[in-house]
Amino acid sequence: MHANIPSPEPAADPLVVVPCLNEAAHIADILTQLRPAMDRLGGRVVVVDGGSTDGTVDIVAKFAAADARISLLHNPDKIQSAAINLAVAQDEGRAAHLIRIDAHCAYPDDFCDVLMQQVQSVHADSIVVSMTAEGSAPVQRINAMTQNSSIGNGGSAHRNLPAAAYVDHGHHALIKIAAFRAIGGYDPSFAHNEDAEFDYRLRAAGYRIWLTDATVITYFPRASLGLVARQYFNYGAGRARNLLKHRVTPRLRQTKVMMVAPALLLALLAPMHWLFALPACLWAAYCIFTGLRMAVTQRDPALALCGIAAMIMHLSWSLGFWQKLLRNALPFGRRVAQ
Repeated sequence: MHANIPSPEPAADPLVVVPCLNEAAHIADILTQLRPAMDRLGGRVVVVDGGSTDGTVDIVAKFAAADARISLLHNPDKIQSAAINLAVAQDEGRAAHLIRIDAHCAYPDDFCDVLMQQVQSVHADSIVVSMTAEGSAPVQRINAMTQNSSIGNGGSAHRNLPAAAYVDHGHHALIKIAAFRAIGGYDPSFAHNEDAEFDYRLRAAGYRIWLTDATVITYFPRASLGLVARQYFNYGAGRARNLLKHRVTPRLRQTKVMMVAPALLLALLAPMHWLFALPACLWAAYCIFTGLRMAVTQRDPALALCGIAAMIMHLSWSLGFWQKLLRNALPFGRRVAQ
């Protein structure tokens, strides 16, 4: 008589992870869109919630009750890096590929299909994608147009519409789970810039990152300048943490933004000599001129405000960077951080 040994749970590939927090306005649409892709690919979707209070959890629970391929995990650490690590750990090696879906973005219906095709045809361990920003409300639209331009993204490859190429970093889309596990996943101490920090370790370990031109995602930026300022402050702080951890030299485009706050401080000495104000004046003039040029070339007067939006992004990023750098560099700052 044979023992009744339960058969192992079948593999589900890819593992699609959706980290979220208070995304009740978007999560149902995302799950509805992903279900046909899971029919085609045989994968499953894990929503990892960081403590939503807007009804997100109830919406996901209803989807999970109706579809065994959708499940909900609770993320006590709240941040995205920990959320994805948790989903991969819970998967216990069933899937070979991780696809990351951000709840605040829009994706083509064949997004997962294209990524799975790409990973079979390209020699790479991670597939990253380009993203373009869109906005409907007036301020959100200005923020989107600014982020789509070189004045807002600094010429970052994945913020433009690129030719396919191997890169050092891009917006995360698909990662081979073997490579993800080999380098220890995301650093869960990073609340921001965790993707760039991950990519640094991935490249250092000899893995390859492919920026595909076969699909593009749409990002919906913050709808107010105050929220954008907070977001870019956090981006700057995250970049500083990355540089401190790995002792890497910042790129030229990062260095230029980094120097905005020091330039404004230097301008306070303008009463002593006008030259002290020159760097800040050149920066402000460049931003304003670029916004005006965008308004003229695209025949949209509202785009003149992109120069102001860019100045807020630059200054916030620079303040976040220097705040984090100085808190870690100065003895008093290190005690406060602890």
